[in-house]
Amino acid sequence: MGGVVTEGDLPDDLTPAEVGMWQAFRNGSVYDLSSGDAVVDDPHGGHPWGPERTVRARIVCWLLLDGPPALAGRVSSLKLAGVQISGALDLAGGTVVPYVEMKGCRFERDVLLPEARFATLRLVDCSVPRLEAARVHTEGDLHLPRCRFHNGVRLTDAHIGTDLLLNQAIVYRDRSGRSIAADGMSVGQDLQAELLESHGELSLRSAKVGVSLSLRGAKLANPYTRLALNAPQLTVGRSMYLTPAGVGSPLLSGATPAQGTRIQRFTCRGGLRLDDGRFGDAVDFDKARFTLTDDQEVSLRRIQTPELRFLGQAPARGRVVLSGARVVNLMDRTDSWPGPGRLHMGGFGYENLVPRGPFPLEERLAWVSAATAEYNPEPYERLAAVLRAGGEDEDAREVLLAKQRRRRETLPPAAKLWGYAQDWTVAYGYRPGRALVWMAVLWAAGSLAFAHADHPPLKGDEGPHWNATLFALDLLLPVIDLGQVGFWQLRGGWQWLAAAMILLGWILATTVAAGATRLLRRN
Repeated sequence: MGGVVTEGDLPDDLTPAEVGMWQAFRNGSVYDLSSGDAVVDDPHGGHPWGPERTVRARIVCWLLLDGPPALAGRVSSLKLAGVQISGALDLAGGTVVPYVEMKGCRFERDVLLPEARFATLRLVDCSVPRLEAARVHTEGDLHLPRCRFHNGVRLTDAHIGTDLLLNQAIVYRDRSGRSIAADGMSVGQDLQAELLESHGELSLRSAKVGVSLSLRGAKLANPYTRLALNAPQLTVGRSMYLTPAGVGSPLLSGATPAQGTRIQRFTCRGGLRLDDGRFGDAVDFDKARFTLTDDQEVSLRRIQTPELRFLGQAPARGRVVLSGARVVNLMDRTDSWPGPGRLHMGGFGYENLVPRGPFPLEERLAWVSAATAEYNPEPYERLAAVLRAGGEDEDAREVLLAKQRRRRETLPPAAKLWGYAQDWTVAYGYRPGRALVWMAVLWAAGSLAFAHADHPPLKGDEGPHWNATLFALDLLLPVIDLGQVGFWQLRGGWQWLAAAMILLGWILATTVAAGATRLLRRN
């Protein structure tokens, strides 16, 4: 590097480009080597940049770790634009005090930042072979928007003090198949990865985001393995967005795109896993589109969130799994859910249904049926409880009736026939009005029949006057005694008819009483 450098002196072996960078560092000004030609200056293009735009990575490291003092009245900082950095930028384990911002730069080799410490680090629209930053620590932001990483990004156990920005970045997979490996990472405020392109597995296992995680308009693709987004035990302080974004500049996170703005959906080609995640406000899948193979799934096992907005496009293949999930509000549409055998909701708990658009009860029952390839009473009982809590007692009874009909298909032939009889006559007791109709029919039929019955008195002239209508009603009504049954003697088939009416009366009256009890309980 030459001899000993005293304060303010330039090292002897600096190139002209490096001399300019050194002086700009001391002055705190932007060092811009752009040519002004957009094609030539594109860091991701194929146009070569010569030595007049190239600085060595070791000189950059020297400035950042042990650079010269700032000029009087200035703050030293490294602000590069349109610069090519040759060699590996290795700041592993170092503490970088100056502010660092590089825009439109090219890195010939990897950027190595494991266990380094920064105040704020901004790489904007840069071309980087690979960013290796495990356990990196920033007091402020880590900005990587519009960068291209050709061999992945590693942010395992990184600590980002405020925001992590990956908007419009393009990341290709590394040797292990991951595009971004950020397991155990913590972000103090927002993680914004809007319009991100990820080619490989985006891994956020056990990551923590203090406020919101936005993947609006992102394109995740991993045809190589099962998962495009692997984020079990993810913790997000507020909301996670897998929703559309407006394509254009500037990119405004969360803002409603202006009229005429082209919209890009969140798309995921490969499985998505958010098992055991915790979300403070919501998980939003509005207009999300999934392309899955038969063995891939959108897995939301045991997640907990106040609101799940499952409003995406139903995947044509693969599965959606909500087993053990707990949400307060479930917002959905009829066309958001996959068909039978591809939806699993065992142990899925929700308190309110907030459908977006028409969602008739028949479709809701089909939704539950699709989630129970084999009979399971729990999804039906959960839906009935939610409907009843919302004052929809009649719909709740229809759900429980559907549960009994589904259960009937699992019974042996004799029990199945009895089930059909219960369904046809009294709808398993969930339509008490039908029981009243049957009681009226039996009363009328019994009155006509007993009008022709031989009925000698049991106690001579002590009994009441024979009344076939009251006699039939006395047989049908349990508990209530109308003073007819105990005074007449029936023989042969009339005895069997009387016994049958007593039995049917008990069954029908119990059904009516159960329906009345449910009505009183609701009121």
